Amino acid sequence: MADVPPAAPSPGHPTPPQPGDGARVLLLTGPSGAGKTRLARRLGQTHGWPVVPLDDYYHPHDAEGLPLRPDGLVDWDHVDTWDADAAVAGLHALATRGRVDVPTYDISSSSVVGHRLVERHEAPLIVAEGIFAAHLVGRLQENGLLAAAWCITAGPWVTFSRRLARDLAERRKPPAVLWERGNRLRRTEPEFVAQQRTLGARVMSPRAGERTAAVRWGAGRDA
Repeated sequence: MADVPPAAPSPGHPTPPQPGDGARVLLLTGPSGAGKTRLARRLGQTHGWPVVPLDDYYHPHDAEGLPLRPDGLVDWDHVDTWDADAAVAGLHALATRGRVDVPTYDISSSSVVGHRLVERHEAPLIVAEGIFAAHLVGRLQENGLLAAAWCITAGPWVTFSRRLARDLAERRKPPAVLWERGNRLRRTEPEFVAQQRTLGARVMSPRAGERTAAVRWGAGRDA
């Protein structure tokens, strides 16, 4: 009988490791302000996993061909403002070679202001978080690097409040821009979450993400 290839793993659930493989990548997506960055940091601190902020792979404001909104401003919520190729290359380097040079992106000026070294130190899992993370599901699956993909949500109004407070405190953009964007994202959040599910992400709260990670990839467990 001919060999039957194994079924493709579900993106929302862990991929079994193979002998000789490097690390796997846990993708965390979700609306801006939902808590995915805080969750990524907690997972990194608790388990010793490296964290890659995928939003640092945004294109600079002067890049050619950026998508525009009807008012002529760059639509930073469009996936084409983000360099998916560079993000995949960076995750592949970290997973297979153990280190990668990651850009440092300044949102207030929409530009790359530096770089920093991220090292894996033999960790079996890499946490990669960002608004467009779910767009990498298929490519990481093809490369055998995907552990799971989760969409972190806290509800439209909670996310709106957290996002506005954070963005104002960090002076990411002028207050009027932040208010308009925040309300727009609040109204469209259900559509955004549904799209992440379609892309292959499992929807859960930050607290559920911590519990799930502890159960599946706790100390001593393979990724």
